[in-house]
Amino acid sequence: MSNCTITRFFCKIRKTIFGCKNTPRVSCVNLQGVIGKDGKLSSGINIDNIEPILKRAFGMKNIKAVALNINSPGGSPVQSELIYNRIRELSEEKKIPVYTFAQDVAASGGYWLLLSGDEIYAHNSSIIGSIGVIFSSFGFVDLINKIGISRRVYTEGKNKAILDPFLPEDADNIKILKEAQSDVFLGFKDLVKSRRSKKITAADDDIFTGAFWSGRKSLELGLIDGVCDMRTKMKEKFGAKTEIILVGAKKGLLKSFFSEKSSNNYSVAFETMLHKVEERIEFNKFGL
Repeated sequence: MSNCTITRFFCKIRKTIFGCKNTPRVSCVNLQGVIGKDGKLSSGINIDNIEPILKRAFGMKNIKAVALNINSPGGSPVQSELIYNRIRELSEEKKIPVYTFAQDVAASGGYWLLLSGDEIYAHNSSIIGSIGVIFSSFGFVDLINKIGISRRVYTEGKNKAILDPFLPEDADNIKILKEAQSDVFLGFKDLVKSRRSKKITAADDDIFTGAFWSGRKSLELGLIDGVCDMRTKMKEKFGAKTEIILVGAKKGLLKSFFSEKSSNNYSVAFETMLHKVEERIEFNKFGL
């Protein structure tokens, strides 16, 4: 191999790792799925599987910004808050702006993540909003009575069996749930107001209802800053030659699967299938 060839080879490696000084670079992270703790192979979003990716995205050399593509119907408010906080912390620490982009849906916790952007964008047909808190369950009291089954529960603490689906509803238990939901809801509202207060054009009674809207309508309401896709906006911001660098998990799905012992593969695969079904149900709420 000639010296000239070797030089070109190392220049190419250097450009890949550090970038060209004259070429603007933006690191991009895809946040896809339901937000919350999940199984080994499921595609959900939580702080444990997202933080290493975020650190790599913000740690890249010579980047102008971090772009986040968000496609999530929501999920855990705690995980939403943890991820949001980490994004803002890294942005301020590294002095790197964040641009967030909604894809099919950024609703509930998905909109929480969307708020982490210094500027927020969506497509015309994106689903945005659903600013609220929900808890859903089933009641099986009549069913077990019909088939002759009695429920036996022993607790220390009168509210330990709160909202047990095999016991009759209790007004005090519902009050506890509603108070907890109210606290979470107020925190969500405060975040929206702190991030969008100067841009929201509608009254609180119209925004904080749990309703959702198209990207076009969300722009009218002030929930987003514009209708545009990520690549177009980043090149508009930083120039036509801007390089978009996708940052993802280091370990692929197949590698993760086959690294498990064969005796565990069936249980892991079953867990993954259940998560996929639950995820599909969440997306179906928004007609997706």
